[in-house]
Amino acid sequence: MKKIVIALDGYSSCGKSTTAKLVAAELGYAYIDTGAMYRAVTLYFLEHHISFTNPKEIKDALDHIEVEFHYNSKTKRNEVYLNGLNVEDEIRKMYVSDQVSEVSIIAEVRHAMVAQQQKMGKKRGVVMDGRDIGTAVFPDAEVKIFMTADVDTRTKRRQVELLEKKQLVNLDEIRENLLKRDLIDSTRTESPLRRAEDAHLLDTTHMTIDEQVEFVLERVTSQLLKKEFAELEN
Repeated sequence: MKKIVIALDGYSSCGKSTTAKLVAAELGYAYIDTGAMYRAVTLYFLEHHISFTNPKEIKDALDHIEVEFHYNSKTKRNEVYLNGLNVEDEIRKMYVSDQVSEVSIIAEVRHAMVAQQQKMGKKRGVVMDGRDIGTAVFPDAEVKIFMTADVDTRTKRRQVELLEKKQLVNLDEIRENLLKRDLIDSTRTESPLRRAEDAHLLDTTHMTIDEQVEFVLERVTSQLLKKEFAELEN
């Protein structure tokens, strides 16, 4: 059976990454965390004092940025490498979260990352989560999901994630960060966050991760069956 592309877009802390990882594992597909790629670029910019408004500095920096994913058999997860260094934990810290949306609106950055993402998914059989997968990266994705949840739920989930990484951040700061990112992501000129017309809406406010995974897998199964019937008819 031919493999497909599954695109999960939506707001921060809706459960996109966790759901995408589990769906990919269930199907034996590759998982690509596109948000982590933008976080890695943000980390590089911050560490090298790259101005977000200087096109030449940005272009030169992008020429020296290589983002890769490597599976860690001990942690059983894909981890992000920036120019050969494991930055999985560093890119999840709040100082990166505070800046990532501002970096991701830069056209040159998006063009560079989208090109890498499209290359990664060229052979299909991938699950990607992000902000513009179903609208810009893979508008021809066979299954598109748009995830959302109310901001209070997302704030609490984000705090739990940070606590698991031994980062204590108060709820007000997290909530402000999420709302700021929502605004920037949904109003940017370059590939704004929006629901694709053919995307299934998934509100995770009152759902468990297992229920979210089941929702996606049901849509995937339906699509795979349609493709199989179409191939048989031809």
